[in-house]
This record gives sequence, structure tokens and C-alpha cells, in this order.
Amino acid sequence: MPTTSRSHRFVTVIRLTILVALSICCVLVIASSWLSSAQSLPADAQATCTVTAPVFASWFESGSVTLNGVVKPADSVNFPNIPNCSFHQWSEQMFLWLTSPAPAKYGGGGGRIFNSPAFYDVSPPDASGNRTYIPHTPGVIRNFNVRAAQLGPNRLPVIKDKRGRLFEVEQPIMAPSGKQLILNRSRRSTEIQSVTIGRDRKPIFRDQANKIIPAPKPNIRAALNRNKVVQKFVINKAAFFVDLLGNIIDTEEGQAGGGEALVAQNGSLIYYTTSVNDVYAFFQTGTKNGAITPTPTKFPTTQTDLDKITAYAATKGKTFPDPEALAIEVKSSWIEATGLADLSSYITMQATIPAYDQSDPNHWVPNGQKTVQLALLGMHVVGSTKGHAEMIWATFEHFGNTPNAAYSYNATSGTNPKTVPQDTTGTWLFSASGAAAPFNIAHLQASGSDLTSISPFTISASNTLRETPWGDPSGTGSASKNTEVISLNNSVLGKLLNGDVRKNYMFVGSTWTINGQSPTPTNQVGTNHMTNTTMETYQQGGNCFDCHATNTTSVSHVFDPLKPLFPGPPPVSIYTSKIQPIFNAKCTTCHSGGSPPQGLNLSSATSFGMLVNVNSNELPSMKRIKPNDVPHSYLVHKVEGTQASVGGSGSKMPQGCSGSTCLTSTQINDIKAWINAGAPPP
Repeated sequence: MPTTSRSHRFVTVIRLTILVALSICCVLVIASSWLSSAQSLPADAQATCTVTAPVFASWFESGSVTLNGVVKPADSVNFPNIPNCSFHQWSEQMFLWLTSPAPAKYGGGGGRIFNSPAFYDVSPPDASGNRTYIPHTPGVIRNFNVRAAQLGPNRLPVIKDKRGRLFEVEQPIMAPSGKQLILNRSRRSTEIQSVTIGRDRKPIFRDQANKIIPAPKPNIRAALNRNKVVQKFVINKAAFFVDLLGNIIDTEEGQAGGGEALVAQNGSLIYYTTSVNDVYAFFQTGTKNGAITPTPTKFPTTQTDLDKITAYAATKGKTFPDPEALAIEVKSSWIEATGLADLSSYITMQATIPAYDQSDPNHWVPNGQKTVQLALLGMHVVGSTKGHAEMIWATFEHFGNTPNAAYSYNATSGTNPKTVPQDTTGTWLFSASGAAAPFNIAHLQASGSDLTSISPFTISASNTLRETPWGDPSGTGSASKNTEVISLNNSVLGKLLNGDVRKNYMFVGSTWTINGQSPTPTNQVGTNHMTNTTMETYQQGGNCFDCHATNTTSVSHVFDPLKPLFPGPPPVSIYTSKIQPIFNAKCTTCHSGGSPPQGLNLSSATSFGMLVNVNSNELPSMKRIKPNDVPHSYLVHKVEGTQASVGGSGSKMPQGCSGSTCLTSTQINDIKAWINAGAPPP
């Protein structure tokens, strides 16, 4: 072979080798910028859900992709509502918007949009169960707390049994002695002294005389869906969950019946917060104050809905920076930044968190507060859109949180579906490298403001596994759903510029109902088995709508207990709205002026004072109106014509009435209802 030919081939080989090396290096650089040292995405997933480069650029305020640039919210008013990809795209755009640096129109201040004055924190419930809005102010440090209980449709804590079923947990009724009560065969409440489990897995409860309580069953409130509720009995520090029929519910180990807290492998506690945007806050306030009419029962989904909210906000001097986002609720999880291996891969913020005396490994007690830097671990993004008052529910996690269980997806080549086996090897925040089952077992719980261990553990880290990666179980039927989520992750993360901190967070999935219907077991679609391992750590495998089981405003568990931003107008009294109009229409022709019959002037200025707790002229032994006592209110007898039966005299009122000139049954019932309500004043 000629020397020049060999040299040319050698140079070509060298060039190809360099190109391959550079390509590999480039891929590794890109991967390291948006993957933790442990988690990875299949690069060969079919591109079944993507965002084109022009559309992705249009998401940015500048019209082009910029490093850590400001992203606009998805237009929820004009949401395309095309399953499934448009729902996933909405989720991704909303996450990028929420985690964008806050521009001037959001109040600036150097934070992120979700931390800007356009959002409000939601306080934990007070002793009465009420919550309040906490405004965001640039430069003001926010307060966070350890995990609160995962709540079900009745606002009760949730547990999962070994068959994967979710139950709400109601506390038993307590006797004056402090003992827990249970019903016996005669449905009489009996104090529990001790409990053991029989061979048939039935609990054997004993009373204070050490006698077996026959056929024991919990006294679950009738207003609840009692087939989905259990009561938690704690005897000698052991917890027993008992269903309506008296059966023990076998739960996964380490479930305390709500309030389980989470500790990372580095020993750091995980902290949580809930916040809502300005549209949500003014919608909720206007709804509760009666300023938005007719009173809404569902979250806003149309321009007409939004116009009412913006009009109300304008009366309070408020203008929304991005109203088309509609109502947004955000739940997020955070860890202390100290000790994280690669802090630059996390979105961070300053916050005040509770400090604990940790000298007792089984019982940590509050010890003041401390201001620290926190790093974002996970985020639920929930929002209303055109056609979906039940809201779209999406969740995101940092790549380094948790290893995946096995899952399947459809690849661009080879036999499909392709299965990715479970592999816990790597560096994780919530799992030891190479950890094996059992997973997702709580070691501690929040008991009031204290933290206590769950037997047989001390307060310590456990191993967490993402049971349903991409929101759907492993198997042929789930492969296409998983592929859509993986494909969109690859599309979005691949278009973000290297160094953008948002590349380190993955989209786990989103769910909604068919046509926005109220959730049922058959109409929940999307990745409808998704959970966030930092927020539903111990209740994985279900779906958001298992707990948020409606398409009314109650789908948000903070909507009802939240106090409005502003007090509403004083309510119109029953007397003014219903009772005085009856007198005006039927009575004041005679009963008015300076010398009314029987001295009773029923004009609006004097009627109440002449009626309530005032003796009747015709029957001085009876009050004209006696609050909470219809039979002893003489006015009722006069309008019904029964005055003689109680010793009264004269004729039925209005005098000489017949047919339509008498009070109607509705009017008389309104008077009775007002009396039964205590005859409140105007």
C-alpha cells in the first residue's frame, strides 16, 4: 500500500476517533447537566410526545431559548385539550414557568415565580382547622414545616394496605377516662383495656374487667364512606387499623396512619409547603365573600370565568401578571442544602424551618427555629384549564431523589416493549446504593410538633423506591404511556441550554379525567398511577383522584378551610331579607303609624323591638315572639288562626284575610325558621 494512502487512512481514523470521543464527551456533558449521578432516561424511546423547537422557543418570554430564561405560563383558557400529549406539554411549560426567575412584573426580588408576590403560601391548619393566606414579599424569608399527613376525600389521613388499597383513618371516640371506645355486639360503647390478634386475624379487644368485648366494631361516622374508612386504635404503643366489619387491615410496615415524616440518607429532614397563585386566591376570596356571582362551585375554566375574577381583583387594586394561567396550586418538598453533593444542580431558596433537639433517637422535640438554604426536591403542579375543572395534576422530581422500580417503554428499535430492570445502584438522596426490599417503610412520624420513631426503628433514613416510574405500572399496557412521558422529558430537557438548573428535574407524569368529569375509577386517564416519592412516599400506587375525588372546588383540599384574603360585606340578616318583607307586604297597611292595632307597629324601624321577647297585648302570658320556641310565639298563632287554642282572642291575621291575602305557608315557615334560629336581629 502506498505511504500516502496509509497516511490518509491513518489521519481519517484519528479524525473519526476524535469525533467519536467528542460526541461521547458531549453526550456525557449534556447528561451530567440534567441527570444526577444515579438516574437516567432511556435515550432510544420513541418520540411519541415532543415539543418542536419553534414551539419550545415560543414558551420563553424572549421568544428564544435562553439560559435559565423566563418561561411564560401555558394558556389554560385556550388549552387544546387533546389527549395525551397536550396535557403533558401543559405540565412541562407550567413547571418551567413556576421555576423561572421572577421578572419585574412579578415583583422581582431575585427569587423564582412560585416564590414571587403573585403567589401566596397556605398556612397549616389552626386548632379550628382553618387556614390563611401568607403573602410573598421579596426579601422576606418563608416558613416551612415537616410533612403533614396525606389526606383523603374527607380530609382524614391515608394509609395503604398490603393489597394496595387506600383507606382514610379516623380516630376513635375517647371516653372521659382517656381510654379508646369501641362498639360491642349491642352497639354500646365500651372502653378498651387491651387487644390481641386472633388466629382468624380478627382483633380480640378486652374491657377494663379483662373480659372479651363481643363482636367489636369501630363507631365510624355515618357521614363518611365507611367502606373506605378505618379507625386507628393504639394499645401499648402498637397501632391497629380496624374496618367497619371489625377486621384488622394489614398495612405495609411503618405506616402510622398519617403524618409519616421523611429523612434523607444524609440525615436531613424534608420540609413541605403549599402555595397558590393570585388567580386562585382572588377566585376563592370572591367566591366565599359573594363577590363573584352566581356563586361558583367549580374552578375557573373559561374566559367568562376569568373575567369575573379579574373584575373582582380590580376592585381591590390587583392586576394579575399572567391571568391566562387560571387557578394554580403548588405543593413542593425541600431539603437543607448543607451537605448536598452538587448544590448547583438544585433550585434553592432561603427559609425558616423548625429546629429539633435530637438527643433522643426516638423522640425529637422542637428547639426553636433556624434560617437555612433549602434545595427543591419535588413539586406538584395543579391547575384548572379549559374543559377541566377537576384540574390537571402533574408532578416533578429531582433526578437524584429515588431509584426506579422496573418499567417498560417502546424503543425506536428492537423488540417492544423494552423493560428497564430495577437498579438501586448509585447515589440517591432517599436510598442506599444497592438497597434491596423492603422499600418505602416509614421510620418516623409527626406527633403534634414533635417527631417520634415508628417501632422498631429509630428516627432514621429508610430506603425509598419509585414504585410506578412515569406514573404507570410495568407491563405491555403501560409502555405507551411511559413512552410519552419519557419522550417529552427527552424533548424538553434536550432543548434547555446546558447549565440551566431546570435540566436536573424530571417530569414524572400528569393525570386528569375524561371530559373533566367528577373522578370515578374508570375515567381517570393520563399517567393515572403517578406519585411523588418525596410527598406520597408511603402511599404509592394510587392516583391523585383517590384523595381528590371531585370536580368541584373541594378537589383542592385547601379551598374550603382557607379564610378569604379580605372580609366580605356583612351578611344580610334573615330578618331583613325574609321577615320584614312579609310584614311590608301583608301587615303594615294596618300595623304602622302612631296608633297601630294592639300597639304593634310592624314598620321596619320598629317591628323587631316590638316583637321579640315582648308580651302580647291580647295574651300577656305569651310573648309575641319567643326565640327558639315556635309554640309559645303568639304571632305564629295569629297568622295561622290558632290563637284560641292557646287562650288568645281576636281573629286570624291579617284581619279579614282569605286565600292569597293571608300569609302563604312558605311565609309562615320562614317566620318559624327565623324563630328556631333564635330570632336574630336585623
